[in-house]
Amino acid sequence: MYRVLTRYYPDVHCELDFKTPFQLLVATVLSAQCTDKRVNQVTPALFKMYRTPSKMAAAPISKLEELIHSLGFFRAKARNIKGLSERLITGYGAKVPAHLDDLVTLPGVGRKTANVVLAYAFGIPSITVDTHFGRLSRRFEWSDSEDPAKVEQDVGALFPEKEWTNLSQRMIWHGRRICHARKPACGACPLAALCPSFGIGEVDKIKASLLVKRDKDFR
Repeated sequence: MYRVLTRYYPDVHCELDFKTPFQLLVATVLSAQCTDKRVNQVTPALFKMYRTPSKMAAAPISKLEELIHSLGFFRAKARNIKGLSERLITGYGAKVPAHLDDLVTLPGVGRKTANVVLAYAFGIPSITVDTHFGRLSRRFEWSDSEDPAKVEQDVGALFPEKEWTNLSQRMIWHGRRICHARKPACGACPLAALCPSFGIGEVDKIKASLLVKRDKDFR
């Protein structure tokens, strides 16, 4: 199944725009309950004004709320990105740490966010269990758990560590584009012949093709 996904999504990459580990950390925190596309529309102005932890920590919370207002949960997210910036300064010399145990101590940063940062800011193989990855893991019968940490453990045991980052991104891409939560496009899925959950969605090829989202929908 993974070989099929690799052929179908040969050039996967992080869909959040960033230039530094700090920008990726902030963007990933902002992406909670929000699309990457929307975050990418907001972060250029945010990073133009506050491109370092020091500048972000000194920013008025009202200004941060104004800049990220369109993302939803903007008050909590503003507190988190200001708080994590302050914590980076006091605890890590204004640098983003490259260890999961350190990252998850930052405001607004859970295991999922930490693994995104490890994978794409530092090149450390990581499994990112978001809602898409968890849903597909259960549909593929790679895990039967609803607990993201257990899903990460179950799926990680099936694949070599060097594949973890690309595996995560391919699963996420497939979940966003084809294997939707409410109505998966089973008839348009490259895994149709292999998937144990084939048939839970639209199986007619033409109707299923209309459900598929394209790369342009995410940029």
